[in-house]
This record gives sequence, structure tokens and C-alpha cells, in this order.
Amino acid sequence: MIVKPKFRGFICTTAHPEGCAQHVQEQINYVKKQERISGPKKVLIIGASTGYGLASRIAATFGAGADTIGVFFERPASGKRTATAGWYNTVAFEKAAKEAGYYAKSINGDAFSHEIKQQTIDLIKADLGQVDFVVYSLASPIRVHPETGEKFHSVIKPIGQPFTNKTVDFHNGTVSEVTIEPATEEEIRQTIAVMGGEDWQMWIQALQNAGVLAPGATTVAYSYIGPEITHAVYREGTIGKAKDHLEATAKIIHNDLQANDGRAFVSINKALVTQSSSAIPVVPLYMSLLFEVMKKKGLHEGCIEQMYRLLRDRLYADTTKVDTEGRIRIDDWEMREDVQQEVMDLWHQANTDNLKDISDIEGYRKDFFRLFGFEFANIDYEKDVETEISIPSIQ
Repeated sequence: MIVKPKFRGFICTTAHPEGCAQHVQEQINYVKKQERISGPKKVLIIGASTGYGLASRIAATFGAGADTIGVFFERPASGKRTATAGWYNTVAFEKAAKEAGYYAKSINGDAFSHEIKQQTIDLIKADLGQVDFVVYSLASPIRVHPETGEKFHSVIKPIGQPFTNKTVDFHNGTVSEVTIEPATEEEIRQTIAVMGGEDWQMWIQALQNAGVLAPGATTVAYSYIGPEITHAVYREGTIGKAKDHLEATAKIIHNDLQANDGRAFVSINKALVTQSSSAIPVVPLYMSLLFEVMKKKGLHEGCIEQMYRLLRDRLYADTTKVDTEGRIRIDDWEMREDVQQEVMDLWHQANTDNLKDISDIEGYRKDFFRLFGFEFANIDYEKDVETEISIPSIQ
């Protein structure tokens, strides 16, 4: 079928298999050109099909020579409906890993469930024995608790009072003002249940109890802080409460793993385009201005550059540098004082008429489309493509 981008609100409902393969290959090519990482060899990535999770898998495999198991929840193609981008990403990754001589298998299902945890443990036992690095990179709006059966929904809202500020519709470049009503206590509780650290801790405990976590193993989860302009809707909002819980959980896991020389960290990463971040008011406008400033300064990074730097310069460097809260900061270039000052200067100027001149809104828009395999110059989007493609390791 001929695949074109289709939208429902801020959600892209189609993905292009050849474009997704191109996106994966570009990330692989980047890593292969860099210095070898003296890093992990048997890796589990929970949330491995898109964004930072996918980039972590690529960096570990092609940067450190690691064998990987990826866990995710993606949808295959069916009839006139394409598969999700994460499905096509995994097809391309597994093919490239196998051709390069690396082990790569994947598990598709609800990572919050006990069943998927057990299936993963069984696969580790059968094929790898133990894993020495666990990445926790789940991004889901919904979680069903595996023991109580309660269904939680996360929300992106401020806390305490309404929040009003600028935002942009990145499809048409219209800058407008948006007001977001504050979350209820119940919405805060549910957001923490979905995006906090409970499931990460459950994963590590399950791996430990099964004896498949190697001595000295490292685990990392991903978070974001960002500038003051986004704090009300992000770091000081419902998501921020969940991230606070995630960071507190990291300390608990770290203390638990230390008995076997293991480590747990939260990595504070740079703002990047994802389907979920595009739906957060204020954030797309901030990022389009940030990208403009960072690209001019030669500081801009995508997911793969961030994850390669995380492995090489932080987690598997001679010393793992952390901030006063024990967090790894690879948002360091984003949060540089000169970068943030220039972004804030542009923020106050930004309107619909001047946005194209003072921001990288076009780069933001292109990055969004590329998440789903579109906007690649060497792909013929008028050509029929096979959409019903299987992931080799998933039967």
C-alpha cells in the first residue's frame, strides 16, 4: 500500500516501514563512526522500540557489542492499518543486529504485567544467563496494576492553580495562549502510579529474585527537568511528581543492588521530539527555540547522540559523574546558562508572524514526522510498500 501520514490530534496513526528502517540505520551509522564503548555485554531494554529506549539498544549493540533483549508494546499491521513505528523500528534493528553478528530478541506485550516479566526472565535464562545492564524507558499513558488490577491514567497538568502561557501548533506554526486547569489529587496519584518508579522496582526485584541480574549490574531510568518556563506544566506538575517518585525509587534500588556491587541511576536527558512531548502545551514552542539556539552553537543532539554519550561518558566512564541529587545529567548542554538565556530572549519575542525567522519550528516538525518514517529525502512515498512485516524474534 501507499503510506502517507495521517493524524488524529497530535497523534500520527500511520508509519512508513522503509522510513522507519532509514531512521534506525542512520542511528546505527552514527554509533559505528564513534569510539568503541567499554560497556555492557548483555542488556535488557524495557521500552525498546522508540525514542531513548531504541537509541539505548542501538548504542549498546553497535557501540559496546552487546546482545540485547527488548520489551515493548507495539501493534503489527493489519489490513489497511499500518504497524506502529516501534514495530517497524524493531524489524529494522533486529535485521541489522543479526547481520552484524549480534544476538537480538524482542518481547511484545504489557511490560507492566507479571506475565511479560516472567516471559522476559525465561528468555534471559534460556539465551543469556544473566544481564549486566537494564534500561527502563517505558512511556505509556495507561497502566494496569499487576496485583490489584486497578487501571491508572496519567495526565499532564499543573498542580495547585491554572497555568497560562504560550504554545504552538507545530503543524501550522500558530502561536497562541493556552490555559491548563490544575490536576486533582486523584489525577496526581494515578500519574505517579503510571510514570513513577513502582514498576521499575518490580522489574529489578523480579530479575534479582530469578537470579538473572549479574553481579555488578547497572540499571538506569530516564527523566527530564527542563527550564523554569516549562516547570508548571512539567517538573512542578503531575509529571514532575511522578519523576520525583522515579528518582526516589532509584535510590532505593541502588541501595538494594549495592550488596552485589550493582548500581541504579536516573539520567536527566535533553528535551527531544517524541509523540508524547508534542502533546504537552508550551513544550513544542520551547523546543523549537531551543533547537535553533543549540544548532547555531553546535550543541544539538538527538536521541542517539544522547544515549551514546550517556554510555561512553557517564555510565561506563572511569567515574560516573552525578549531581548533588545523585542524578546523571546529560541535559548539561541544554541547561547551559548561555543557551537558556538566548532561548528565554526568543521566548518573549515569539509570535505567529516571526516564529519561522527566530525558531527551528521546521526542524521540530521534521523530527516529529521522522519518528513515523516520513520526511526522508531518499524514500519514495508514492511507491507501494509492504506493511505487514514480522519481527523475526517474535513468533
